[in-house]
Amino acid sequence: MTKQIGSKEQTDEGERASRHVRLPGFIGDEDIGLGDVFKRATSYFGIQACGGCEQRRIALNRWMVFTNGRRT
Repeated sequence: MTKQIGSKEQTDEGERASRHVRLPGFIGDEDIGLGDVFKRATSYFGIQACGGCEQRRIALNRWMVFTNGRRT
């Protein structure tokens, strides 16, 4: 469950909820995290991921999520 605290949302565990950014037309039907965007971009250029990259991807995914603007 999330609750509004000032202008920020927090979960019951004290973690902040992800920010959702709507980008209609730029992404598919699935939501995609910022960390996944970086992972796709770096793997496209042939950069191999390490353990630190995986932790960073998870943290960035928690921080920001891109949506297509449609909610069902």
